[in-house]
Amino acid sequence: MLERTSTRGKGLRRHAMIMASAAIVMLLSISAVFAVQTTATDVCDTDMVYPTYNPKPKGLPPVPIPADNPQTPMKVKLGEMLYFDPMLSSDGTISCASCHHPSFGFADGEIVSDGVGGSEGGRNAPTVYNAAYYETQFWDGRALTLEEQAAGPVENPIEMANTWDNVVMYLKSDQAYTKLFNKVFDGDVSKDTATKAIAAYERTVITWNSPYDRYIAGDVEAMTPTQVAGMDLFFGKASCGGCHAPPLFLESAFGNIGVPQTRDMTHFPNTGMDEMLAGYDLGRAYVTGLDEDMGRFKTPGLRNIELTAPYMHNGIFATLEEVIAHYNMVPDPVVGELEEDLVTDLGLTEEERALLVEFLKALTGRTYSYVPDDIDMEISTLLLSELLVRPLE
Repeated sequence: MLERTSTRGKGLRRHAMIMASAAIVMLLSISAVFAVQTTATDVCDTDMVYPTYNPKPKGLPPVPIPADNPQTPMKVKLGEMLYFDPMLSSDGTISCASCHHPSFGFADGEIVSDGVGGSEGGRNAPTVYNAAYYETQFWDGRALTLEEQAAGPVENPIEMANTWDNVVMYLKSDQAYTKLFNKVFDGDVSKDTATKAIAAYERTVITWNSPYDRYIAGDVEAMTPTQVAGMDLFFGKASCGGCHAPPLFLESAFGNIGVPQTRDMTHFPNTGMDEMLAGYDLGRAYVTGLDEDMGRFKTPGLRNIELTAPYMHNGIFATLEEVIAHYNMVPDPVVGELEEDLVTDLGLTEEERALLVEFLKALTGRTYSYVPDDIDMEISTLLLSELLVRPLE
């Protein structure tokens, strides 16, 4: 309780930042016509900029794009506006960015996230970075696509606590959105088109060009000697590369690594199950119904992992040091069976654990972004005549 209370001030500051971001996104949409022309550049991930609409990251596989939702610059721009808009929630306070904000590594820096009315979620908010590469979404993999994932939070009672009927009614009443939906989807304002736009924006949230990438490409000075030593451990003694293989350092698999849990009867009552399971998050088993999936969660990616603390599905580890310490022992899981091929007694020394942390920091990359001049100009032409800047409540 004390730990959650101590983060409340940070949560309020985060909320203020998110509300300001929503205003900035809408303001930039109507004011770009007055802006100095912007060219492509590499920027820090915390800068508020517009991503390339169809990123082709050097050294990474092509970003998977579904055939029924092709990327277009205008669609990505619409998705960005929806992503940062708290008016999609029932009380106008929670947006997608509330839990997945660029300034917090497209996560939120909290153990669990706050929703409408201060309600708390049961799991840690995963980063959106490189989520386009996953075969499933959420910690338990219950969504198969980013479109499906984008639909869930709106109607989740502890997130946005709204209905899609209400959201569609709001979007249709807003002339700025109406103009963009006309342009992108021939006037079809619906749950389907809104989630397609959000997913299109999320597919631009790609990170690469880390020190590791530059080192592998031949720049021997891109990583420090300690990071190189940590890399040798990562792919050697520590055996991390089996589940976090380059170039993506992620996989769409699920495993039980014995992450500690405390009982949470609010979110995981597990009614009708063995009373020994009451209050524990069963993970993938909620989706498959299989006993063998109890306590299994999706393997997270490691790119930009330095930016996305706290860690694991419940935010139980505050630092990367704590994560590595967990892997350096044989834990006793409270749910399901430990997969010993994933977690063993590695026998890492304190120095070796520190070297691993340094290598993980070498996976922090940048997002390559630019403001497409023609797109912002076109949006400005659509919107400026009516000066549609919505006041945020």
